[in-house]
This record gives sequence, C-alpha cells and structure tokens, in this order.
Amino acid sequence: MESPSKRRKKNDSKPAAIPSRTLDSFFGKKTAQARKRDHVTPETVNDSRVSRTDIFANKGRPLTDEELARKLQAEWAEEDGQSNEQTEPQNVISAKAASNAHDPEEAKDAFVASLPEPKTAPEEAKTITGKTNVLGLQSSASAEDTITQSIPFDQSPFTFEPSAYLSDLKKHWAAEGGDASYALLTRCFVLVNSTTSRIKTVDTLVNCLRLLIEGDPESLLPAVWLATNSISPSYISLELGLGGSAISKALKKVCALDNASLKTLYDKYGDAGDVAFEAKKRQSFTLRKPKPLSIKSVYSLLVKIANSKGHGSVEQKQRFVERLVQDARGAEESRYLVRTLVQHLRIGAVKTTMLIALARAFTISKPPGADFEIKNVDELSRLKKEELAPVWARVEEIVKTCFARRPNYNDLVPALLEIGVCDELLIRCNLTLHIPLRPMLGSITRDLGEMLTKLQGRDFSCEYKYDGQRAQVHCDEKGKVSIFSRHLEVMTDKYPDLVALVPDIRGDGVSSFILEGEVVAVDQATGELKTFQTLTNRARKDVDIGAIQVSVCLFAFDLMYLNGEPLLDRPFRERRGLLRSMFIEKQYRFTWVKSIDATSQDAETVQEFLKSAIDIKCEGIMVKVLDNLPNPDLIREDTDGVATIKREPSLPTTPSKKGRKKTQEEKEQEKQSGARRKALLSTYEPDKRLDSWLKVKKDYDSASFDTIDLVPVAAWHGQGRKAAWWSPILLACRNPETGSLEVVTKCISGFSDKFYKENKEKYSEDGENTTKTKPSYIEYSGGHPAVWFEPQEVWEMAFADITLSPVYTAAIGLVNEDRGLSMRFPRFLKVREDKSIEEVSTNEFLANLYRKQEEKIKLEGKVDARTADDGIDVDEDDFE
Repeated sequence: MESPSKRRKKNDSKPAAIPSRTLDSFFGKKTAQARKRDHVTPETVNDSRVSRTDIFANKGRPLTDEELARKLQAEWAEEDGQSNEQTEPQNVISAKAASNAHDPEEAKDAFVASLPEPKTAPEEAKTITGKTNVLGLQSSASAEDTITQSIPFDQSPFTFEPSAYLSDLKKHWAAEGGDASYALLTRCFVLVNSTTSRIKTVDTLVNCLRLLIEGDPESLLPAVWLATNSISPSYISLELGLGGSAISKALKKVCALDNASLKTLYDKYGDAGDVAFEAKKRQSFTLRKPKPLSIKSVYSLLVKIANSKGHGSVEQKQRFVERLVQDARGAEESRYLVRTLVQHLRIGAVKTTMLIALARAFTISKPPGADFEIKNVDELSRLKKEELAPVWARVEEIVKTCFARRPNYNDLVPALLEIGVCDELLIRCNLTLHIPLRPMLGSITRDLGEMLTKLQGRDFSCEYKYDGQRAQVHCDEKGKVSIFSRHLEVMTDKYPDLVALVPDIRGDGVSSFILEGEVVAVDQATGELKTFQTLTNRARKDVDIGAIQVSVCLFAFDLMYLNGEPLLDRPFRERRGLLRSMFIEKQYRFTWVKSIDATSQDAETVQEFLKSAIDIKCEGIMVKVLDNLPNPDLIREDTDGVATIKREPSLPTTPSKKGRKKTQEEKEQEKQSGARRKALLSTYEPDKRLDSWLKVKKDYDSASFDTIDLVPVAAWHGQGRKAAWWSPILLACRNPETGSLEVVTKCISGFSDKFYKENKEKYSEDGENTTKTKPSYIEYSGGHPAVWFEPQEVWEMAFADITLSPVYTAAIGLVNEDRGLSMRFPRFLKVREDKSIEEVSTNEFLANLYRKQEEKIKLEGKVDARTADDGIDVDEDDFE
C-alpha cells in the first residue's frame, strides 16, 4: 500500500479542475443580465451588456477582444460621468493666503496648505474608472480634445472675440469637471511655438488670457504659472526635483516602450518633449480612458510633486508623473507636459512677454462681475500704430513696475482680476519687507570715453565693482532679517554671520530697511579681498556660524527702503547719504563701497580710480548718476543760446525686413527727436538696465572692453595634445523671442589643462549631459560636432571684435538680412556661477555690440571689410 505522503502521480490521473475565467464570467453580472433577455435583436448587438456568446449565436461571428472592450468601455465612461459629478473639484492654491504671508517660509506654507491631499492609488482608480481592478482598451487618438483645436488664438486681439467660443467651451468643461481644460493652454503653446514673431506671440497669449479672464478666472493664475514655466516665485523654494529617469520610466510604462526604443527616439529628436510627442503619437490604445486634465489640476499636481519630501517621496513623485503622462490626451499635450516637467517649455513666454500680455488682456477684458473700466476694442482697432503705442506703453509700464517691485504672480494676478490695470495697482503691489524686489542693472560700456560721452553734463559717482555676490538685505521692526540673491533666491541660511551683524550696524532711529550691497570674501586680519571662487567655497545651506571658514564683508551701495518708507523715487545722492549716515561701519565686516564723485571733465581722475580698482582685484567700476537733473555748470550754450547736452553718436538702425526706405519727413522727425538725449534719472529702477548706471570693466588684451555671456552647447574631439579633451567648443547666445539658442562661435583659447579635464568629465561622451543628436532648440548650420551638450552653465567670454558670418545665424536679420554674427579671437574668462541659462546674453545684445563697434570704426575713419567664416582663432596645439 502506498504511503499517503509519498503517493506517486499516475499517468492516467486527471488534474484537479481549475475554474477558467472567460469574458462572460469576468463580466458576470452584466452577462447574467443580458441572458435574462428573451432574445437578441440587431438593436441590442451594440449594447455592451450582451455577451460574446450571445452575439455569436445571433450573428454567427464573435466580437474581437478589442471590439468588445470598446463597447464595455463606453458604458463605463457613462457611469464615470455620473460618479465624477459627485466628486469635489480640486482646489487651487489660495493666492490671497500666499500674498498675505510676507515671510518666505510662511508664504511657502500658505502655498502648499490649500492644496488637496494626493489621492491614493485605489482612490485614483475609482475616480478614473468608477470601479477598481478593471482594465479597458481605449483609443488614444479618440481621446484627444478636439473642441479647442480650432480656436484661433493667433488672431489680432481686436478681431478675436472670446464670447464667440465660451458657450461651447463651458459646456465642454462642464462635462469634464467644470474647469478650463489643459488642452486650451496646449493650443496656445502650439500656436506660440509655431511662430518666430514676437508680435504674434504676444497676441496669442493675450487672446488665451482673455478667454480665461472672461470664461474661468480661477484658472488664470495657474495658467500664468504654467506658461512661464514655473510654479512659484524664486524666493519660495519649490522645485520639482525630477530627474530624467522619472520621465523615462513614465514614458516607457505609459507608452509601452523599451529602453532601446526610447533611446532611439531621444537620439533622433534630442528633446524630451518631442520624444513624448512621438511616443504618444505611436500609441494606438491605452488600458483606460485618460481623465481630462484641467489647468488647475496640472498646476496643483506639479506643486504636490515639488512638495513631496521624505521617505517614499521618490515613488510618490513617480506616480504623479505617470499620472500626468497617462492622462495627457494626444501627442501635443504630452509634449508640453513633459517639457514642463523638465523645466524647459521653450515657447518664448518669458517674464517680459507675459507681463505685456497680462497688461493688454486686462485692458480690453474683465472677469464677470468686475466693475473696473476697460478700453473699447472697436475704438482701439481704429487707432493708428503710433497712436496705439502710448496706450499699450502706459498699461505695460504699470504692470511691469508692479512685478518688479513685488515679483509674484500670486500678488499681481488676483489684484488685476479685482481692479484691472490702474494706478491703485502700484499701491497694492508696492515694495514689501521680506519680499525681494528685482535689482536695477547697469549697462556695459566699451571704454571710459564712451562712458564720459554718455554722462556729459552730469555729476556721477564712480564705485568699485567688487568680485563678489550681490545681496539684498531686509530687516523689519522686530529685527527679523532676510537676505536674497540677485536672482531673488533666499540666502539667509548661507550668511548667518551677516544676519548676526545686522543689529550692530543699525544706527539710532533705524527700525526697518532694505539695502543692497556686494558680499565679498575678505581676510579678517588684513582686509585683503578674496576672489569670487573663494566665496563659492562656503556652504549654501544650514551654515553653522561657529564653523565658518570663509569670512565675508558686506559692501553696501544703495538703500531702497527705510523706516516703512520706499526710497526708490529719491535721487541716488540722497539714498547714498541716508545709507552712510544711518548705518554704522564695522571693520572688514560692513562698510560701503569705495567711491569718488566726478564729472566728464575729470577723465584722468576716473582713469586712475579704475586702475586702483583693478589693482585690488575688482572687476572694474560702476558709474552712477547722482541727480535727476544735469549740473547747470556743465551744460554748454549753443550759438542760439539754447541749452543742450552733447549726445552720443546715434547707432545704425536695424534694416527693415520689408526693405522700405524712410521718407524725407521721417528722416527729419528722427533728426529732430534725436537732437536731445533721453533724460537720465538717478532714481532706483527695479528690473531695468539703464544708462544712469554704467559698468566699466578692465581691458582685454587692449582690444576690447566688452565681454559676453554664452552657453556651451557642443564640441569636437581635440587634436594633438588635446586629443583626450573637447576642443574646440561651440557657444551660443539666447533668442528671447523663440527660446532657442543661436550659435555664435567656436572657442579654443583661455582654458587650462585642469579645466579641460573637468570639462571632459562633466560632458562625458556617453553621459547624461551629452547627446549625439542636435537638439531642436539649438540653431546651427555648420559642421557636425562630436557631441551636443545639455545647456546648463554660462561662460563669460572676451573677444577682439564682432564680425558678419556666412556660417553662424546668431542675430540674423537684426544687422544683416543674410548673415548672422560671430566673434574673432574668442577667449574663455570664467564660468558665471552667478548666472542662470535664462540670463545668458541675447542676440539683441550681440547685435548692439556690433552696432557700437561699427559706429566707432566710422568715427575713427576706418573702413571695415572683415568677415568671419567660423569665428575661431588658430591654436598650434590643435595641429601638433
């Protein structure tokens, strides 16, 4: 007798019956209901509740899995619609809560507190399908939002009428939750990306904003954040913190791609958004119907991603990313969602463009129930171009000024929705403690001669331009201190020694202030200035004041706020006087910048001052107008007894693309208007680069005083001794209208061997920072580099002069219709760690440098016949 524990299987034994789950049993309840019917008619064939067996018996042919899943999905979608009506709409960030919080940390807390809690996976499944553990088959093509695809946002704002589209759109939005769909914003992005015209870009944004203002005002603020490729102001630290792997995993999972397929797409297109576009376009079906994305829900989910911290945050972020990619309806939504996730939207809607669009949109549109006045569109459309310009200029200046003084859309947009563009807006969005204002900037001059010409007739101050980090220091009545960088990032934790110093430098009678200065690494024993590189050795966060190795000194140069009163409209002489009389110097820790007062007649004195600045390792000098009005003693009297100021030579104008010649009348008007130079005010103008502040830097090889900030974008393998490194390296400037990078030159000079090695490690041939395919946002028609760099740093470059080039297209159309601009003998100076990619020099800046250069050549009586084939200087090391 066989042992029960070791009983052998016999060949004739039958396996235990395993219940098989057919489609009928899977959808058991529905099949049972269908079988209760007396018979199957042709009308019931299309009913998803009829089983495949019934259909086979009635029609002689079973449905395929795909056909049956489609029919079942249709019924589930209907049930979802009923269940979704009962769900609560997603909240949007409370703009007022964030606006009322003047402290950066409080603002961040208010930013996040009003967001809905992330749903768990089962809850998400219920929201999406109405039931759990159910799979369906959904055509990705049929899921696209076709309602918004025909809206002509690119029309003139004077012919575009939002009310003509709002009725249909609101019905469409109501069926999807009631909020403006993300497809609407995608439509705007597509049209903006399809044009290189800045006018067309502004018009498209204006029309999109108008439709939201009149149709769904609550979606306007999230739309502005998304269109500007950000989720919070710079002084509130909310970063998505997503790596490329999160995007790749989401695309592979949602679009059923393997590693090889994804790499092939990226090598071909070079842009994460374009890869998502192609992947989604090739996707025939999804396992579930995408849940329509709204503008508010996309923005809210991005903030949740940024706010995910601690244990499990990586997995949570990954789920959020997959959810966004999965719910994207169509290829275009996928493209711009992924570009948003990688923080490179590339639609050219930079800060200035958005502010202009907001100003114009609120000039001719207002939300339902608002009582502020708007302009009549028909009246504006009848104005001539020169009559319309001052109308736009006034409202744009108000909005730009408000944002410069309080750079937060959470403050600006709600105020615009309530009161529109008016003078009261300047009061609501005025200077506030612990909210940084955008700094005033100085213009670059070629040499002292140009500077003295520009400031002829004026009293000015010359100040050392220290090689440090610009800092904006805020202090309130309670003694709370905030320190912000030039980019408005919080640096309070980086400089606890400066925070501790503030009580000691406040003079009697100083309760609150905002001052600006340069933080410089200094030897506390001797007062010797250290380089900027030394300063970068300090930790960025959580610095222990007792463990500080690099001591600093704050060299103050301006005072913008004192005892509750803004000083921006006061002359610089007065602001400087208050700074020096109301604050107390502390040796090698706090003082004011070294300066002298001069006029254009003191050329030798200024030259000696510049030399002394360079001798102590300063970058050069800053020259600032002291008073709003010219000095009467310096004004020349012409033969008619009319007081005039000698103006700088006029610059060549940009050639007209239409080739229209100016009439004699226009030439006379230009001549008359150019007879006097624009007034140079000594007020503090946030976020403006004016000639009332001028930078004069040290000489570069006695050839040029100019430098330019460029982005390294590609490279070739070096030759000879440099074979193991990248040389030459291709560099580009930025086109602010299109968001693209325009290649300017190749460079092989100024690099040390150590730099070459570090650069090759950073941009390794098979690393994350390089690709073999040219990214679509880089404009270059020359040779084929060995690798393309991921744009991520800014290099300061010097050069001999700028030339027209048949190879490079940078600034093409700005000075010449057929040729771009390049540089002769470019030389690397340093990495600009204080600048982001958005602050790289623009093509217009490059064009202005060329115009100044050509004007100087004409004045010197020289004939310029130079052009450059590739802008590269020859180095014998490359040909060993």
